[in-house]
Amino acid sequence: MAADLLIVGPSWLGDAVMMGSLVMRLKAARPERAIAVLTPAHLEPLVRRLPGVDDVVINPFAHGALKLAERARFGRALRGRFAEAIVLPHSWKSALVPFFAGIPRRTGFVGEARRLILNDARPLDEAALPRMVDRFSLLADPPGTKTPHETPMPRLTAEPASVGATLARLGLAGGLPAVALCVGAEYGQAKRWPPSHYAGLARRLVGAGYAAWVLGGPGDSSVGDQVAALAPEVANLAGRTTLPEAIDLLAGEKAVVSNDSGLMHVAAALGRPVIGLYGATSPSFAPPLSPDAVVLREDLPCSPCGKRICPLGHFKCMNDLTPERVFAALTPLLAAGA
Repeated sequence: MAADLLIVGPSWLGDAVMMGSLVMRLKAARPERAIAVLTPAHLEPLVRRLPGVDDVVINPFAHGALKLAERARFGRALRGRFAEAIVLPHSWKSALVPFFAGIPRRTGFVGEARRLILNDARPLDEAALPRMVDRFSLLADPPGTKTPHETPMPRLTAEPASVGATLARLGLAGGLPAVALCVGAEYGQAKRWPPSHYAGLARRLVGAGYAAWVLGGPGDSSVGDQVAALAPEVANLAGRTTLPEAIDLLAGEKAVVSNDSGLMHVAAALGRPVIGLYGATSPSFAPPLSPDAVVLREDLPCSPCGKRICPLGHFKCMNDLTPERVFAALTPLLAAGA
């Protein structure tokens, strides 16, 4: 499908979810305008579920790779397809494809001397816009706008038939109402609630009459194994599902408990009740965007530190966030959805 606006999307799952707010605003302003997203292949199943996305162009370049000549050839192959481009990543190389494609209007934040390749380069006041989703949404407004006119909560679609088929394929259909435990976090260890805490929460959930499903990506399988070893009652699916399957599973959950991760944002966009667990990172930058979301964190002088591994060695920001406290916060969410 030909499209007249190209969004150069992020490389990370949670960021791609938050891009949905921008897409919704752009589509609402001009419903007739087709919107395509340049996205890595691993995010295509998610991007296609964002309301307002009409087409996907697969970004063949690995995260961090320059490959200038290849980007030039790829961009030239897109010539004539797009009238506008919006570049969400802040890197210089992320703006090259629209530049080489000769897209007449190329919008994005200044970053890395990009005034040479963006002809609508805009300053970003990070202090005025601490949330990533608002920064994305601002690019739907005219140049010179300081804060976005609005920022709708991102939404993802999940077809009931697809959800049912995924549950059946994984042997999970027809069981107890389930709570997802999302144990992964790409950023690093300091964002991960300990496996022993997830196991303690799982045992409480099972005792209260719920199923507990551990979810995560391929890099989270060992963490899922640790949780399952301590709580054999859980269904350990970490590293055992595709991204579309994980989205379908989250859509069918009673509630979701998650580290600050991409799956947390997926769950919030699906409208599921979410408990977001924060340690090294700040919820003011990327909170779960749902009216049924609760953020839990320890109020420590060293948190959030922004480090991948606890620099003090004690990891109190996550260790001191007990399963009892999380279960107490989760209980009213479960009761509300009964």
